[in-house]
Amino acid sequence: MPGLSNSPGLDRLLSSLRSSVARAVALLDDWVREHYIFASLQVLLLSVLFLWYLQIAFPTPTADDLRARAHDSMSSLEAKAADKLVKTADATVSAPAGDKTELDPPKDTPFSKEELAKNDGRDENTPIYVGIKGRIYDVSAKRDMYGPGCGYHVFVGKDASRGLGKSSLKPEDAVADYSVLTDEEKKVLDDWEKYFQKRYNIVGRVVE
Repeated sequence: MPGLSNSPGLDRLLSSLRSSVARAVALLDDWVREHYIFASLQVLLLSVLFLWYLQIAFPTPTADDLRARAHDSMSSLEAKAADKLVKTADATVSAPAGDKTELDPPKDTPFSKEELAKNDGRDENTPIYVGIKGRIYDVSAKRDMYGPGCGYHVFVGKDASRGLGKSSLKPEDAVADYSVLTDEEKKVLDDWEKYFQKRYNIVGRVVE
């Protein structure tokens, strides 16, 4: 014998809800069956857009990009190695007899580029000067390092800031303009400047 409901109104409400849900499910099922191609296309389009976004946000490096990154990394390592090599060599080569242990007060004597160029060590009776960031240093005590035919002669008789920052021995890099240096190279240049300030007399400054 079926049980009697204590709330006929509640039963009718639940029955109505079940019918409504069943109709909604049936309608959704019919719509999906009729429009499955449209739904599939939407999913495909969304997938393509998502992949496109990933490609834009996280681009795959090309072979040229990889080579460029490797080159930049090697250039950075070479610059650091050259920087250490030059400083180590300069510090270990013995200075001529009578080399001063104390530096003279800095001078502010103006030198034109033409005047500075004369102090390139070709004349043994003239000092050897190197310019860094506008200041001129007397490196005559290291003629065996900076004199003609020596490894670092490329820096003398000019302001060679860019070449020092790049730790480059290329003549085309031995110029005054160091604005093109990277932050890392500018730090190398600053280190060179501090190094020269502690080791060599400042004899003047470069003027246009």
